[in-house]
Amino acid sequence: MPDLKALVEALLFGADGPLRSDRLAEVLEVERTVVNDVLGALQAEYEARPRGFFLQEVAGGYQLRTRPEFADYLRRLGRTRPFKFSRPALETLAIVAYRQPVTRTEIEYLRGVDSGSVLKTLLDRHLVRILGKKDVPGKPAIYGTTREFLELFGLADLAALPTLKEFSELAAEADMDESAAVLPEEMPGD
Repeated sequence: MPDLKALVEALLFGADGPLRSDRLAEVLEVERTVVNDVLGALQAEYEARPRGFFLQEVAGGYQLRTRPEFADYLRRLGRTRPFKFSRPALETLAIVAYRQPVTRTEIEYLRGVDSGSVLKTLLDRHLVRILGKKDVPGKPAIYGTTREFLELFGLADLAALPTLKEFSELAAEADMDESAAVLPEEMPGD
C-alpha cells in the first residue's frame, strides 16, 4: 500500500466535495482512528509550513481549500467568481440557517415581505432545501440549509454559526474602526 498520508491527500484532492473520515476509512480499508490521525497530521503539517492550500473540516467532512489571501489571483485565472448575494437573499438565508426548520410564512413574517422568489433562488443554488411538510392545515413546506451552504461558508456544522453575541461584538468593533478613521478638516473645493 502506498504512503497513507499521500493517499489521503490524493483522495481529498480528487474529491468533488468534502470527504467524511468514515468514507476515507472505508475506501482505504483502515480504521477510522487511523484516518483521523492522518488528517490531524496533515492539518499540522500545512499549518507548520503554509502552502497555497489548507485542510479544513467543512460540512461534516474534510476538504483541501485554497488560502483566502490568494482569491484575487484565482479570480484572475478565471477559475472562480465571487459568490454575491442580494440583501434579501442574505436575510432569507440567515433566517433559514438560524431558525430551521422554518416555513415560508415564518420567513415572510420576520422579513415583512414576500420571499417566494428569493427562496426559489436559494433552492436553485442548492443552499436551502425542503425538509418536509409541517403538520398544520395547508401542510406548508419547511426549509433548512444544505451541505452546499456549509461548504460555501466554510462551516463544519450549524453549531459553527456565529452567535448573536459574536455579531454584536463584530458590529461594535466595526463602529470603533469607523469612528477612528481620520477625516480631513477641509474637503477640496470647500
